[in-house]
Amino acid sequence: MPIPARLRAAALTATAVLLSALLASCGDGPQDDESLTDQKLAWKDCPAPSQAEGGGPAPSPLPDGDAWQCATMKAPRDWDDPEGDTIGLALIRARTSGPADRRIGSLVFNFGGPGGSGVTTLPAFGQDYTTLRTRYDLVSFDPRGVGRSAPVECLDDEQLDTYFQQDATPDDAAERKKLLDNTEDFNTACEKHSKDMLPHVATTDAARDMDLMRQVLGDDQLYYFGISYGTELGGVYAHLFPKRLGRAVFDAVVDPTQNAEQSSLGQAKGFQLALGNYAEDCVSKAEDCPVGDSVQDVEDRIARLLKDLDRRPIPGIFPRDLTQTAATSGIAQALYSKDFWEYLTEGLEQAYDGDGRILMALSDSLNGRNENGEYSNIAAANVSINCADDKPRYDTAYVEKKLPEFRKASPLFGDYLAWSMVSCTDWPVAGAADHPDVSAPGAPPVLVIGNTGDPATPYEGAGRMADALGRGVGVELTWKGQGHGAYGGGSDCVDSAVDAYLLKGTVPKDGKVCS
Repeated sequence: MPIPARLRAAALTATAVLLSALLASCGDGPQDDESLTDQKLAWKDCPAPSQAEGGGPAPSPLPDGDAWQCATMKAPRDWDDPEGDTIGLALIRARTSGPADRRIGSLVFNFGGPGGSGVTTLPAFGQDYTTLRTRYDLVSFDPRGVGRSAPVECLDDEQLDTYFQQDATPDDAAERKKLLDNTEDFNTACEKHSKDMLPHVATTDAARDMDLMRQVLGDDQLYYFGISYGTELGGVYAHLFPKRLGRAVFDAVVDPTQNAEQSSLGQAKGFQLALGNYAEDCVSKAEDCPVGDSVQDVEDRIARLLKDLDRRPIPGIFPRDLTQTAATSGIAQALYSKDFWEYLTEGLEQAYDGDGRILMALSDSLNGRNENGEYSNIAAANVSINCADDKPRYDTAYVEKKLPEFRKASPLFGDYLAWSMVSCTDWPVAGAADHPDVSAPGAPPVLVIGNTGDPATPYEGAGRMADALGRGVGVELTWKGQGHGAYGGGSDCVDSAVDAYLLKGTVPKDGKVCS
């Protein structure tokens, strides 16, 4: 089953790397005699990312020449037994560029997923946070189960190649059985290889890790920037520790009032909206749109392509073929950012001519596969965290009943997202709740940013997050833009509001709109 599209800005960097190629632990933990809250982190130059983090070279120095530093923090494996076994959590930081007497503290980032590596993502986007670095140390981490932080392991690379090639939108009983069998194989492999970690990767566990991190970093309050799933993690932290939260920004906001089914349905609508926006942009340009003459024509041609691929895949990245599932996930990946619409256009052009390489590169990026055929552990971590969080378990009969509603929401993505709901069927660990509790009475103002063109975390979720945080806590800011996330997306209005809030404590007026 492809990763449900609750993904992250981190994938965009991997996409750029894959497409450019196609087209042209960190430090030591505390000593055993230290308590967890008193542990001293041994910051060192960062090594190259592990395979579980996505591989690649060590992070390049910052624009001013300063090096990124990495360390490992110990945390309890089981927060219900804090004196028991520990795990290591990988951290990365860039020290503040400003004078010491102007430093506010550490600004902790989570870029989403769930399952994305903050240790690899923060350096990739570090230039976007140059202004924030004048008063903060920039810090991120691999959450438990992710990257270098006791990573969950399921299938190997060869098995994942097969897994992501499967038919994830079954048309008959035999295909439905095959999908469930593949899901069972994946889930069984996760239990076999990561049995000890699966009960301990819920978002509440990660939130407790962040409070320990706050103490170890020496801050009285947690200063936080959460993106995509990172907003859910931030909301859970606010609920658990409202008095310990400092200034916090939630960007590309997960709707905390929805269960897994409602979230998938909302994403079907969001990706259909983004596809329409892409098509409208393409056909409105001065030159002819190479993938259709009108918005409807673009969507109709893509629908025909996917139908044809269901019957007969085309050559992708050798030796793999581009299947209907891979093409759908590749299209979805390109819709995360307007910056990648040009790749979508070129990928569709090539696919219509029988060449699936670009769409497959986009699909690979979504699934955490690098150009060497190695996968990060984002697929394993994504499923493990979602299944630990989400209480509902859906069977094929339920999905079939819901298919008309999903198809109405999105003719292109409806089946794909509906069938993704079976990912947690027969998962070995019970899910925690129908949806997260983010109510945070007594917390300071949290800046909640919604983007009207966001495909993966639809705009309405921002207002619901602001309401759920509570009166006087959630402060909503709207950007009338495109893509997954707003800060650094090209709006001076958004960037100025965030900078003023995080650097000076200036809270914008609730309901402010940036166009």
